[in-house]
Amino acid sequence: MRLSILVPVYNERTVVERSLRQVVEAPLPASVDREVILVDDCSTDGTAAILERLAASDDRFRLVRHGINQGKGAAVRTAIEHASGDFCLVQDADLEYDPAEYPRLLGPLIDGHADAVFGSRYMAGGQRRILPFWHTQINSFLTAVSNMFSNLDLTDMETCYKAFRTDILKSIPIRSNRFGFEPEIVMKCAKRGLRIYEVPISYHGRTYEEGKKIGWKDGVKALGVILRFWLIDDLYAESYGRKYIANLSGTPQYLAWVAHLLRPHLGDRVLELGAGLGNFTARLMARRVSYVCSEQDRLYLHALSNRFLRTPNVTVRQLRPDQPSDFEGLQGEFDTVLSVNVLEYMEDPSAVIGRLAACLRPGGRLVILVPCGLRRYGSLDRALGVKQRFDHGHLAQMIRQHGLVLVQAHQLNRMGALAWWVFGKLLHREHLNKVSLKLFDKSVWIWRRIDRIFPWRGLSLIIVAGKGETGESSEIA
Repeated sequence: MRLSILVPVYNERTVVERSLRQVVEAPLPASVDREVILVDDCSTDGTAAILERLAASDDRFRLVRHGINQGKGAAVRTAIEHASGDFCLVQDADLEYDPAEYPRLLGPLIDGHADAVFGSRYMAGGQRRILPFWHTQINSFLTAVSNMFSNLDLTDMETCYKAFRTDILKSIPIRSNRFGFEPEIVMKCAKRGLRIYEVPISYHGRTYEEGKKIGWKDGVKALGVILRFWLIDDLYAESYGRKYIANLSGTPQYLAWVAHLLRPHLGDRVLELGAGLGNFTARLMARRVSYVCSEQDRLYLHALSNRFLRTPNVTVRQLRPDQPSDFEGLQGEFDTVLSVNVLEYMEDPSAVIGRLAACLRPGGRLVILVPCGLRRYGSLDRALGVKQRFDHGHLAQMIRQHGLVLVQAHQLNRMGALAWWVFGKLLHREHLNKVSLKLFDKSVWIWRRIDRIFPWRGLSLIIVAGKGETGESSEIA
C-alpha cells in the first residue's frame, strides 16, 4: 500500500525543510510506502527554491507549483489530482502537527474500519500546547455549529490532520480555495455517509508572531461554508457520472412519492438493479425476506455497503447490466426485479431486460422506471449521460420480446415534465439547478395530488410486467 502525503506550502522558508524531513522520516506501518505531493502556492519568500532543491534530491517528493496564490484549499485540490496512493493524508508545511503520529491516523484505514480519519487536538492522549483562550473557544464553536448541521459528533472539525481513502477523496469536489476546505470536506463526508473515525493527536500550535496564517475572518467564512454545503448537495466530482443520483438524495419527498408507487408491486425476494446510493433501497427493503441491491460503480458499491452494513436482509453485490456473466447463478431467484433509471444509460436496453426477466421466478414481476417521452430528449439528458428516453409502446415491445406480459403502466410527474422541456429543449440548459430541485421537492405534496389533471405526458414512466401471467396492461393515470 502507498500513502500520498499532501503538503500545501506558502511562505514557510524558516520551517519547511525541517518539517519535510520529519515527513519523509516518519514511521509507517511495514506494508506502506510514501509519496509526498508538494504544492507551492506561489511562495514569494524563497520557499520555492528550497522545495525545488528537496524535490531534486529525493524522488519521494513530487513538486507542483501554482502560478498565482490561491489558498490552502486550492493547493490541497491540486495535490489530490496528483495523488497515486491508496490513502491520502493532509500535512501542513509548518511544525504544528507531528508526522510521528501517522501510524495512529492510518490504523483505522488499513484495518478497513474507516473511510476518513480525523486527528483531534482535544481528545485525551496527545500533547497540546496551550494557546490563547479565544482561539480554542472559536474552534469549539465552529465544531459545534458544524456538528449541528452535519449531524456528526466531532471534537475537532478544524483539525488539519485528515486522512482518507484516495478513491473516495478523488470523487469529492473541493470548491473552497482557502481554509474553508476543513468545514467543506467534513460536511461532504457527512452527507456521503462515510465512516469517520477520530484519533487523538499532539498539537504544537504557533502564535501569529511565529507565522500562523488563519484569522478570525476565516472563522466567519467557515460559518458560510457550513451553511452553503448544508444547503447544496455538491457531493460527487463530474467524472463519476450518473449525477442525478446525488441530486435525488436531496429530494426526499419525490423519492417517497415514487417509492409509494413501486412498493405494492414488490414481492419477498427483490433484486434492485443500479441501486446507486440506496435512495430507493432504504425505502423499499423493509419487510422483504431478501433484498439484493446491485451496482456497477465501485464508489456506489462502497456507499451501499456502508449504508446497509447492519441490515441483515440486504445484500450488496456488483452487477454490470451489460455483462451477461454477472447474472450467472441469479436465474429464477427473485419474485421481483426492480430497475429505476438504468435502461436509459444502456446501449442495448432490450438485452438488459432479457437478463432481468431471466432472474424472475414463475409469476414474478419486472418493475421498470424510465424517463418518458422520446421527443423530449434534450440537453439535460445529454449532460446526464442519458442515451435515450422511452414511450409506452416502445418499452412494451421490448418487454414482450422476452416473454413478459404487461400488467400496469403509470406516468408520473407531469409538472416536472414541463420544467424539463423548458430547461432542456427550450433553453438548452445542461445542469439541474439544485436549489430549484429542493423547492420542487418541498411542493411535491401538491403536484402528486393534482398530477392527473395535466393533459401532457409525465416525466417518468413506470412499467410492471409479469412472467407467466395472462392478460394485457392497463394504462393508469
